[in-house]
Amino acid sequence: MPVKRKTANSKISAAKTAAPLKAARKGKSARRGKLKGAISGASASLKTVITDTLADMKALEVKLLDVRGLTDIADFMVIASGTSDRHVRSVAQRVVEKVKEAGYRPLGVEGQQDGDWVLIDLSEVIVHVMLPRVREFYGLEKLWDTGTPRRAAARA
Repeated sequence: MPVKRKTANSKISAAKTAAPLKAARKGKSARRGKLKGAISGASASLKTVITDTLADMKALEVKLLDVRGLTDIADFMVIASGTSDRHVRSVAQRVVEKVKEAGYRPLGVEGQQDGDWVLIDLSEVIVHVMLPRVREFYGLEKLWDTGTPRRAAARA
């Protein structure tokens, strides 16, 4: 076992590594914790960036769903359609670019190769950009938009 020498900088380096180690013990990444905190404080501006970008790219039938009481994976879902697979890919790519410019980091982007359905995970907001036929087939609005009567009954 190697012997570690104590230097004046060893206290500083130990302090720098203590926070990530504590977070790792709790099962959380220090980077993810910072990212999630940054987004939760500014989710209104994130939603604005996303909806403005979708409007600029002429996405069709943009719908913003509040899913806070329904799931823990996100607070909001944005569903939009594109006119072709190329349009879907370019809309999704522009959303990713604009979100990065605004200081947010996407956790994942799926489906850019095919272009039928592109999903962008932004932690508290999940963006779905899809072709109209795919959107109609899966019916995400029906799945997640339960309306206020069901929500009130579920909370009671």
